[in-house]
Amino acid sequence: MNALRVIVPYWSCGTWVFDDERVGLQQEPFVAGIPEMIDELVKDIPNAKAGFRLTFSGGPFPGYQRELIWVREEADGNWYQTVDEPVREGWLCPALFCYFSEAPKRLFVRADPLND
Repeated sequence: MNALRVIVPYWSCGTWVFDDERVGLQQEPFVAGIPEMIDELVKDIPNAKAGFRLTFSGGPFPGYQRELIWVREEADGNWYQTVDEPVREGWLCPALFCYFSEAPKRLFVRADPLND
């Protein structure tokens, strides 16, 4: 299994969503604090709402931009908190288990424009 995973979030119906045919997800929404984390992550990406590349992993990788730490489980999902400023907390729904067999204690993420 790949250590790095890539999805392409985009803006729809007032929040960030993503599709991943490989795992059967279509317009899977980010909710409960995660949209605000994404807003911060993509603030320097022009036209990010049309789509951007989000690379993520349960371990650090060269060039990652943010580290999230597992906080607690709730409602079959998991809460994560940013390590750096601004400190934010967000909930990742059970779709997380399409990519990990168990909730990782740490997540590392990077956002890039699609044209890179």
